[in-house]
Amino acid sequence: MKSTATSIIIALALIAVTAWFSGGFGSASDDSGTVNNVIMQEERQIIEITAKGGYSPRVTEAKAGVPTTLIMETRGTFDCSSALVIPSIGYRDYLPPSGTTEIELPPQKSGTKLQGLCTMGMYSFTVNFN
Repeated sequence: MKSTATSIIIALALIAVTAWFSGGFGSASDDSGTVNNVIMQEERQIIEITAKGGYSPRVTEAKAGVPTTLIMETRGTFDCSSALVIPSIGYRDYLPPSGTTEIELPPQKSGTKLQGLCTMGMYSFTVNFN
């Protein structure tokens, strides 16, 4: 009995350590490290952000002065991150539970920080234009 309990504790500890280092705990947001979520297509940049249990990545670096398409992707999203607000452009809408939503942005000035958030204010993302 004692060896079974010890084995279970060790197994749980290994699972916890593996999940911790692989980013398995916490929200779906990623604000550490470099994430390649900006793609240049001809003279337009495409920024991809996932909405589910928060927004990922939480911070994006983008090019200023370029027309931009923000693509919000959802996959079985039924939490408040599907109710998106981007105050600086007057955007307020519900994202579909699964699919993509394209939001056209005019060229932004250098130093602009575009913030998107859920209607409850629990989750947010920022796009820094430089």
